[in-house]
Amino acid sequence: MAITTIHRHQHHLGWDNRNAPLVSVAPGERLALELMDASRGLMTPAATAATIAELDVANANPLTGPVHIDGAAPGDTLVVRILDYALSDWGWTAIIPGFGLLADDFPEAMLHLSRYDAEHVEFAPGIRLPTRPFAGTIGVAPAAPGHHSAIPPLSCGGNMDVRSLVAGTTLYLPVEVPGALFSVGDGHAAQGDGELCGTAIETTLGIEVEFDLIKGETIPYPRFRAPASAWPGGGERLVTTGIGPDLYTAAQDAARYLIDRLCREQGMAPDLAYCLLSVAANLRIAELVNQPQWTVACEIPLEIFA
Repeated sequence: MAITTIHRHQHHLGWDNRNAPLVSVAPGERLALELMDASRGLMTPAATAATIAELDVANANPLTGPVHIDGAAPGDTLVVRILDYALSDWGWTAIIPGFGLLADDFPEAMLHLSRYDAEHVEFAPGIRLPTRPFAGTIGVAPAAPGHHSAIPPLSCGGNMDVRSLVAGTTLYLPVEVPGALFSVGDGHAAQGDGELCGTAIETTLGIEVEFDLIKGETIPYPRFRAPASAWPGGGERLVTTGIGPDLYTAAQDAARYLIDRLCREQGMAPDLAYCLLSVAANLRIAELVNQPQWTVACEIPLEIFA
């Protein structure tokens, strides 16, 4: 049976349950969707930091879809099996003024372009990352009426930026409207946990999915089951920590500390180190039990450095 393709020009901006579906599929059917990058095509290999001023938040994270799933009803769970990704060959990472974990530390716009193939992202001379494509924004339409921005995630999915949503992962989404109205976008070639500067290796991708339904099972938030390939392997890591009574502040402290170490040990410029954290470092809650102080760890694999 031929697989239907929804092309990247068939997209919408933000979430709205009034959007008419482009196609209807039955449980068990496969679908291929082409994804635009988060800038809606504004970024090109010729873009510069000046291009960032042209970014319009209203155009961010265009979503291919929506897709109507036959039989899906509020209270059901939509099963999305992520079968494969089709790659581009370049992507971008940016510091956007006013956006990101350390927005006050990095007020100036910065754009960094990377080339990649199926195995590696050439982030910078001497810095090579594993290519791990995934869709940063994926979900179904919310029951709440009206238009909803595609920037913050919702209880039914959206801009979750979970880097484990690689090929082989099964995602479960709570259905809030008839037909579910599934959409997906925001292609990433690589990202670290936390996406600290606010952008990953942003890129165009293709995604192939298969749908199923669990009737009558209501879940509060998305969940997923990921294959072993979704998790990073071993290897030596540089890890910094932030400790304090506020998790956000502790996360900022851990990130600043790691940026400082990369500048000292790898000779990196601070803004490039910040971007590298966003695409290769993992931000984790190390402990949340020793009140009133919490510990956040920020780690980066040393194997990426030549």
